[in-house]
Amino acid sequence: MTSFVLAYGDQRIPYQVAFDDNRSTRVAIHVNPDGSVSVDAPHGFDDAAIRGAVQKRARWVANHVNDANQRYAHVRPKEYVSGEQVLYLGRRYMLKVIPVTDKPKAVRLKGNQLEVESKSTEAGDIKARMRAWYRVKGQDYFARRLDTLSMTLPWVTKVPPFKLLDMQRQWGSCSPSGEIILNPHLVKAPRPCIDYVLIHELAHLKHHDHGSAFWGLIDGHAGDWRKSKHHLDGLVEVLLQE
Repeated sequence: MTSFVLAYGDQRIPYQVAFDDNRSTRVAIHVNPDGSVSVDAPHGFDDAAIRGAVQKRARWVANHVNDANQRYAHVRPKEYVSGEQVLYLGRRYMLKVIPVTDKPKAVRLKGNQLEVESKSTEAGDIKARMRAWYRVKGQDYFARRLDTLSMTLPWVTKVPPFKLLDMQRQWGSCSPSGEIILNPHLVKAPRPCIDYVLIHELAHLKHHDHGSAFWGLIDGHAGDWRKSKHHLDGLVEVLLQE
């Protein structure tokens, strides 16, 4: 991974370059939902060629980076107090912090509330208990959806292994060995958005790049994926908020 900086007017935009064995002629530029920029380049491209390709799209990159930064500007850090809204599977719940003197019970959904018991009620303790709850819920929900979706996708011969990993730029990835990695924050998203990410990663079991064959596979088995992706991109700063 190599770092460069794009100059556009008064802006200086850093970006990371990774070399992709599946690329042969052009670079691919990605402005991630958090405003960071990454570039995939074919092996053999020198620094000047990569810089030139990115510079040609400088205006596009700058506009998308600015849009992402504006989305994040209004997001306030959570205080982890009663009354705050929390998300789970696309639904909004109200956080209820319950002070206790005995051992706290497990975090639980009750009606329209997420109840979190704590001896200290300090933000750090509430945050840790909620993170653990999201991971447990995500592990269970993703496993069930991967089982269900794998049975409907003809190229998937067995349900692949998966694990959870906190990521700032991705909802998921698929390793060369076929292991799927998922962001635990994804369990906050609406169910169709989660299915889009899972099908996207399962498609990488057949096509490891993002070429036309890959997107053709997505079109054939997740026809409304553009709507789900657009919805997910619009929620990213809220879903990743801690």
